[in-house]
Amino acid sequence: MSHKSGDRQQVTVRPLQTRQDCQACVSLQREIWGADFVDVVSATVLMVSQRVGGVAAGAFDTTHRLIGFVSGISGVTDGTLAHWSAMLAVRPEARRGGLGRRLKFYQRARLLEQGIQVASWSYDPLIAHNASFNLNVLGACPTEYVVDMYGETGSTLHRGLDTDRLIVTWRLEDPGVAGRVAGKQRVSLPDTVAETPVVIPPHGMVSDASHRSLPTSDWLRIAVPADISSLKATNPEEAHRWQLSVREAFRSCLENGYRVVGFCDGNEAEPPAYVLTTQPVSGPDR
Repeated sequence: MSHKSGDRQQVTVRPLQTRQDCQACVSLQREIWGADFVDVVSATVLMVSQRVGGVAAGAFDTTHRLIGFVSGISGVTDGTLAHWSAMLAVRPEARRGGLGRRLKFYQRARLLEQGIQVASWSYDPLIAHNASFNLNVLGACPTEYVVDMYGETGSTLHRGLDTDRLIVTWRLEDPGVAGRVAGKQRVSLPDTVAETPVVIPPHGMVSDASHRSLPTSDWLRIAVPADISSLKATNPEEAHRWQLSVREAFRSCLENGYRVVGFCDGNEAEPPAYVLTTQPVSGPDR
């Protein structure tokens, strides 16, 4: 089954069917994550994973060039069918056109056909664009913060900081997720969110963020840099401070009953920030 769109150019989303398709995916992984990336998913694994319910699909342009892909493996978690979405990537020149969303919604459709209702994956919590995509566009919910989850990967994207990750759960039949697939907008967060405390790295903190007191209000925000990649390149110490602050805040909040319920993209006056609460949130998203 394929999906076609006239956005900018006609793109077909379909399974990686041949060895050539899968080799193209391996090449794209190395282009995105770097030539020394040690965790490349091989062509063979991409091929055989689909035999046991996994997803390995690509987005192809009119010249049959692979411009994006999504892949993952399926299994059983706590006695229930589940899926781990291992990778999603789109070539830089094809980004900002909704292709990542199409790939994820394609993945969702294939999983539901197999009776799988839950997918999970990890992402770098410091990358504001990815946070907005996962939470606001897809409706995934962060459930766990893992320190240095992957260790040293050799990837140019991961250099300069530990590979801390947020794990998110995507409940495929949740009304909020189904609404996003149908093109409906996300339910707005309360106006009072703009007045909630914001956790940001304190000036002068260079290595140890432990024992710092955090806000204890029912609602709070955990700020992240607007562009962590640029910050790593221009001010690695500042990037490190941000990671320690976000790490400490998430681990403390998740251990003390807070839930992540949204992400604010930020503006000239406010940094991008996760929104957390200990209170029930009503509406079709929750």
